[in-house]
Amino acid sequence: MSQPILQLKAINKSFGPVHVLHNVDLTVEKGKVTALVGDNGAGKSTLIKCIAGIYTPESGEFIFEGNNVEIDGPRAATSLGIEVVYQDLALCDNLDIVHNMFLGREKKRNKVLNEHEMESLARKTLDGLSVRTVKSIRQKVASLSGGQRQTVAIARSVLWNSKVVILDEPTAALGVAQTEQVLNLVKRLAENGLAVILISHNLNDVFEVADSIAALHLGRMAAQIDKSKIAPQQVIELITTGKSESAGVK
Repeated sequence: MSQPILQLKAINKSFGPVHVLHNVDLTVEKGKVTALVGDNGAGKSTLIKCIAGIYTPESGEFIFEGNNVEIDGPRAATSLGIEVVYQDLALCDNLDIVHNMFLGREKKRNKVLNEHEMESLARKTLDGLSVRTVKSIRQKVASLSGGQRQTVAIARSVLWNSKVVILDEPTAALGVAQTEQVLNLVKRLAENGLAVILISHNLNDVFEVADSIAALHLGRMAAQIDKSKIAPQQVIELITTGKSESAGVK
């Protein structure tokens, strides 16, 4: 087995007297989708924000590409190649797809926006992900469907030589057809060699795209198990009780 691109060991995070994460371990591999599941309040968002550098754990180790690293802010995370697509997508409706993909990281030439380079890179990225649902990369984001908006946000996350892409409930507000588009895109991210962390409440989505499933329960990692070795009912047991005797987790 190849070395995991990201390992978390014994991560602890508290907010005042509330201990949110308890000695959490997580392993993320290149070219695979790791699903992070758990009930509301299980600690999923806190864990993701620790990886993204928004929160700093009190203790624990981050091992990235075999090296101990300190993720002490969002810049440190992005410099490693960690990108997060949050539920709100952070897109600007009044801008087109190209300008949204380069928002805050615009390419310039002689202090003027290099529209040609940005358009070329945006098109190359979308083509590399086999995106066929967008008519023009110059159309305003306001005109896009929910699935198309999610696609733009995901494509933006891989534009910067990303190595780990974290997707927070990417299909939460989508219909059946749009959900299928986004799940196909998630699969292509992994096929392209990226490590994907997928946060989702939808176990159908999880079992369609995930390679391993990590279940949080009340701030503790109940288990991280290969998808082929666990059934949906056992995942539900891990989410609701933190254990599943039939899955060997007691």
